Amino acid sequence: MEANFYCKDLFNYSRFQTRVVKIGDLNLGGNYPIRIQSMTNTNTLNTFQTIEQSKTLINAGCELVRITTPGMKEAENLLIIKKELNKQGFNAPIIADVHFNPQVAEFLAHHIEKVRINPGNYADKKSFKKIDFTETEYMAEIERIYARFSPLVKICKEQGTAMRIGVNHGSLSDRILSHYGDTPAGMVESAIEFIKICEDLNFHNLVLSMKSSNVQVMIVAYRMLVAKMKELQMNYPLHLGVTEAGDGDNGIIKSAIGIGSLLEDGIGDTIRVSLTGDPVPEIPVAKLIAEKYSRKEETAILENSNSKFFDSYNFTKRNSNSQENIGGRNVPIVITNNCIFNSEIIPDYFYESGKLINTDKKEFSLVCTKEFLGSNDGFEKLRFLPLEPESLNSLIINRLKEKSNISIILIISESQSVHEIRKFFSVLSKENIKTPVVLQIKQNASNRLNFLIETSIKAGAMLIDGFLDGIWIDEENTVLCNQTSFSILQAARARISKTEYISCPTCGRTSFDMTGLIEEIKLKTSHLKGLKIAIMGCVVNGPGEMADAD
Repeated sequence: MEANFYCKDLFNYSRFQTRVVKIGDLNLGGNYPIRIQSMTNTNTLNTFQTIEQSKTLINAGCELVRITTPGMKEAENLLIIKKELNKQGFNAPIIADVHFNPQVAEFLAHHIEKVRINPGNYADKKSFKKIDFTETEYMAEIERIYARFSPLVKICKEQGTAMRIGVNHGSLSDRILSHYGDTPAGMVESAIEFIKICEDLNFHNLVLSMKSSNVQVMIVAYRMLVAKMKELQMNYPLHLGVTEAGDGDNGIIKSAIGIGSLLEDGIGDTIRVSLTGDPVPEIPVAKLIAEKYSRKEETAILENSNSKFFDSYNFTKRNSNSQENIGGRNVPIVITNNCIFNSEIIPDYFYESGKLINTDKKEFSLVCTKEFLGSNDGFEKLRFLPLEPESLNSLIINRLKEKSNISIILIISESQSVHEIRKFFSVLSKENIKTPVVLQIKQNASNRLNFLIETSIKAGAMLIDGFLDGIWIDEENTVLCNQTSFSILQAARARISKTEYISCPTCGRTSFDMTGLIEEIKLKTSHLKGLKIAIMGCVVNGPGEMADAD
C-alpha cells in the first residue's frame, strides 16, 4: 500500500469521521468525545472484587469496563456482576473480553452491551507453523471462518449488541502469518476478513483495534487500517492502545507515544492505557490524553500543499548529514541542561554558559540567527543554530544550503503542536536540506504526568516519523529530563539504552502476582542493556509477544 499521508492531511487536524456505534446508552465515534475505558484484573469468578474494582474504575472516569470471560462459568457470573452494578447505580457499559471460545461470545451477546473478539484466536489455533495455501485452500479457510463467526454476528445484530474486532500483533493466526508475515499489513487483513463477514450480514455496530507492544508496528497498523477503510468506504470507530506497554513512567511514555501520535493524525475514538498492575491509575493518564484532543479545534496549519515528504507506513530515518555523533546513521542524541555524569545513563551533551559540551568535554557554540546570516565564518567546526518553527525563512534556508557544519536546535513551546513541527520538516524536505535537527521541548514539569505525556507525544511522534537526530527537554529537573528522553527514544525504538520489558497489564486470566514478579526480574536483569524481556500473564498474547523478545 502506498503511503498516503500528504502535507495537506497532516496539517489539517480533523478526526477521521467514523460512524456512531451505540454501546448500551453510550455513543462512541462520530463527533462524540474520545471515550475512556479500562479492564478489571480481578478473577471474574470473584464477584465482590470484580464489582468493587469496576465501581472504582467508573468513579475514576472509566466510561466502559471490560471484564475477561475465558469460560462459561465466568460468562454466567458476569451477568450477576452486571446486575449488581446496575442495582447500585453503576450503568457504564460492560464489555465481555472473549478469546478462543465462540460459545461464550454467543451466550454473552444476548446479555452484555459489547463483546470483544480476537480474529487471531476466534476461529483459528496458533501453533507457529508456516502453511503454504493455494488460493482455493485459502478461500476455503475464509468460508470456514464465515461459518464459525456468522452465528455471533447474527445474535449481535438481533440484540443490538456492539462488537470490537480486536487484532493483536502477538496473536495473529498461523494462516495470516503464513500469507502476510508478522506485519501491520497482516493485522489489517485479519480485521478486514471479519469486517467483510459482518457487512455481508448487514451488521455494522463495530469497533476496531490494532494493538501491539511495538509502538512503530501499532501506529503503522492503524494508519494502514484507516487507509484501507477509506478505500473500501468503511468508517468504523477505532479503539487505541499499546498492549503490554509495561509499568510506571515507561508504560505511560510508551502509551502516550502510541495513542497520542495517532490522535494527532485524527485517528481514534476510544482509548485504553495499558499499565501493568492495578488498572485504576490508567484512568488519569487516559483522561489527560483524551482531554488534549477533545478540546482541539480544526485548524488548517499548512495550505496549498499536496507533496509527500515521509513514508507513514515504513519507518525511515530522515537523510541528514553526519556531524560529530549527530545525524546520519548515528542514534539520536540526548542533551540536558546540566552535567549529570553520575546518572545511570549519561546524556551525550549538556548545556552550560551558552555552549554545548559533549562527554569528551569538547565545546560547541550556539549561534544566533543574526550571526548565522551575517558571519563570513566558514563554520568548519560544528555549531548549533537555535530556531523556532515559525522563524524558518528563505534567508535561513539559503544559508543552510551553504553551511555543512550546522545542527539545528528546533525550539518548541508548550503550546506548539506536532503539526507545526511537521510543517518545519516538510519545508526542509522540499528544499532538500539535510541539516541534522535536535528537538528542544520547553515543558514545565510541575505536573509530572502532564510533563511525561506532552514530551512523549511531541518527541515520540517525530521519532516515529523518522525526523529527529536528538532530543533536548529543557526543564530544571535535569535528572527527570534525562530519564524521560532516553525512555522516549527506547519506546519509539529509535535508540536502545537499557533493558526493554514487555509486560502485560494483567486481567482476570492472570493467576499470579505479575507486579511482584516484574520487580524481581528487573532487580536481576536491569543491567542487561538492549535485552528485550517479555513477562506475560496469560496465553492470549504471551506466545506472540514473547516471540519478539530475547
